[in-house]
Amino acid sequence: MIELDPSQKAPLYEQLYAALADEIRTGQRAAGTPLPGRRTMAAQQGVSVNTVDTAYQMLAAEGLAEARPRSGFYVQSTYGMLHSRARRTPAAPVPPPAAPAGPVPLYDLSTGSVDTALFPAHSWGRIQKELLYQRPELLQRGEMQGDAPLRAQIAEYLSVYRGVDCTPEQIVVGAGIEYLLGCLAHLFHDGMAAIENPGYSRTRTVLQNSGIPCTLVDIDREGLPAAALEKSGANLCYLTPSHHFPTGVTMPAPRRAQLLAWAAAQPGRYILEDDYDSEFRFDTRPLPSLQGMAGPDGPVVYLTTFSKSLAPGIRIACMVLPQSLLARYRRDFATYANTVSRFEQQTLCEFMAGGYFTRHLARMRLAYKRRMEAFAAALRAALPGVELDGVHSGLHFLLTLPGAGGERAMVAAAAQQGVRLRGLSEYYLARPELCREDTVVAGYSALREEDVERVAQALARAWLCTPSDG
Repeated sequence: MIELDPSQKAPLYEQLYAALADEIRTGQRAAGTPLPGRRTMAAQQGVSVNTVDTAYQMLAAEGLAEARPRSGFYVQSTYGMLHSRARRTPAAPVPPPAAPAGPVPLYDLSTGSVDTALFPAHSWGRIQKELLYQRPELLQRGEMQGDAPLRAQIAEYLSVYRGVDCTPEQIVVGAGIEYLLGCLAHLFHDGMAAIENPGYSRTRTVLQNSGIPCTLVDIDREGLPAAALEKSGANLCYLTPSHHFPTGVTMPAPRRAQLLAWAAAQPGRYILEDDYDSEFRFDTRPLPSLQGMAGPDGPVVYLTTFSKSLAPGIRIACMVLPQSLLARYRRDFATYANTVSRFEQQTLCEFMAGGYFTRHLARMRLAYKRRMEAFAAALRAALPGVELDGVHSGLHFLLTLPGAGGERAMVAAAAQQGVRLRGLSEYYLARPELCREDTVVAGYSALREEDVERVAQALARAWLCTPSDG
């Protein structure tokens, strides 16, 4: 029985996490053994299930435990093995990573890639070359929030296309969403964040590694429910309202208003709005951003990235801070250098100012729409009874094939045919039993047009052929 003391300054979830972490590190809980179920542990300790879940998630983020779908949390075997060896023998050299099991994928349907053939290499390279020879001052250190001309271009673009209400002074440019989330965690050092379930596991990892405990809130058909958010006890909320990842749900206006009302109800509450791929909507224009609905000093931090619209390797993202956070950000980060090369910043600035960016997006939307339609048609022809959800926005959709034997079997069989994809339950950070059966996440942004039919036929061989069929 772990002793928790409500009178201590540390929250109960931190006390529970610290006690369990100590038991794991000292070998009192053997590697590979299960932790008590969350409801069981909550009953034993006289705390809420959310308290236990937060402690377990912190253990997982530290590598002390691992979450196994439909099974629960287990003491991390790798940590336990290293711990026991460390007491017996000196550390051995780290071996090279093992080769991946199974055949090398021929087709990648993951969600983190883009079609590099669509990158505007000629225009981008020409602009960058001209800057290199004509703007030697870009070799000097720039502004902490990012160069002012780029922030002005971003502010104008976000205003026109996403309804964001801000000035360039509110924009912070950084090398990726993860870096910006780390900065925000410093500003919210005494908070707790609610994260969508299913959702983007990297966000939770970044926040927890930065000292922000996270609690998970299950979404419904309209996104994250305000009532469940209120019950969570969180004062921060991370959302993907325009195109929920990975289900593709678009949050309707009434639900957005409810969440804004939650944030406005108490001081110190903020919504972190991740608008990661809003450029790609093929039926109608997306709803205006939550930030635009809340106003320039509303309780919303808007985040977006150029990874999908340009390339992940460019590493340019930005956030829009409300006025209430801007002064504190400038005070705490005044001595920091911006993490994006000034040449990359100014290349993007010129690319946007010259109209290249909007034309590039128009070409990408057309190319991806055609690819999505071709891929969806090929899948429907090759897989009778297949269900595709979320095809009209973003660069991935959910593929459900009832009776296919479960997503694990589907993923494994697809891999044998050279197709890499992931099951939907892999994005459930908790309660994977809520996951829809026989469903996988299919990204098509890196799929070449000439491979569309081949992939559909490969999946048909994987999921429809019986052993007697060969």
